[in-house]
Amino acid sequence: MKKITSRDNATFKQLRLLAESSRERRKQGKTVLDGMHLVSAWFDRYGPPDLLAVSEGGMQQAEISEFLALRRQTDPYVFGDALFKEVSPVSTPTGILALISIPHPPTPAATTGSCVLLEAIQDAGNLGAILRSSAAAGIADIFLGPGCAQAWSPRVLRAAMGAHFLMRIHEHAALDRILDNHDGISVSTRLDAGATLFELDLTGPVAWVFGNEGGGLTADVTGQAAHAVKIPMPGQAESLNVAAAASICLFEEVRQKMARSA
Repeated sequence: MKKITSRDNATFKQLRLLAESSRERRKQGKTVLDGMHLVSAWFDRYGPPDLLAVSEGGMQQAEISEFLALRRQTDPYVFGDALFKEVSPVSTPTGILALISIPHPPTPAATTGSCVLLEAIQDAGNLGAILRSSAAAGIADIFLGPGCAQAWSPRVLRAAMGAHFLMRIHEHAALDRILDNHDGISVSTRLDAGATLFELDLTGPVAWVFGNEGGGLTADVTGQAAHAVKIPMPGQAESLNVAAAASICLFEEVRQKMARSA
């Protein structure tokens, strides 16, 4: 184990920059995972991270010490609790974090299964929730178009609870090209749509398109989606949060496919 005791240490400086700066994460192509759940999920999917760090207090936690004992080939950096708090991206550090290289899966020439396309989803909590619902619904590919929050930011990672490691996440995607090369139907949600979600046949591949929290989809992307549907809302609310709407849509697809195969 390597003990870090100085703020002048290069590893300390790198971790602090990555925890705080989206620009630095883009520049280095790296990010920080905080917490036992995310770190363990990364190990299960990809193996050892670029770097593993623990706090002195974290070393005393049974869960962390047992985790390290099972992975003796990974030599962690040990920080004093005060220093660890400065490199952790959360206000209440859990005692363990990992530095990883952000995966960049190749953009497929065509998509044959269901997928999710996002345009200008700016809230990290919404983006993380959509990723989590998508993973739970069995979606393999997520395409983030212009204006979306950074998918691998610490806030989105925490909100998605490990969903990042179950799907292929494509950032800076050309949504129009994805829609042109999708082997199925494309569906957007609109409050003024004539058809409801529950009237549409979702038993084949679906490209779901969801837009900005306030402005929705741009006219260009809306025009490319073959179907526009609305979610029936008999209550008095004017609209749904985009993450809630996405979850309803994805699991209506799951429901229809399960009913077809029954």
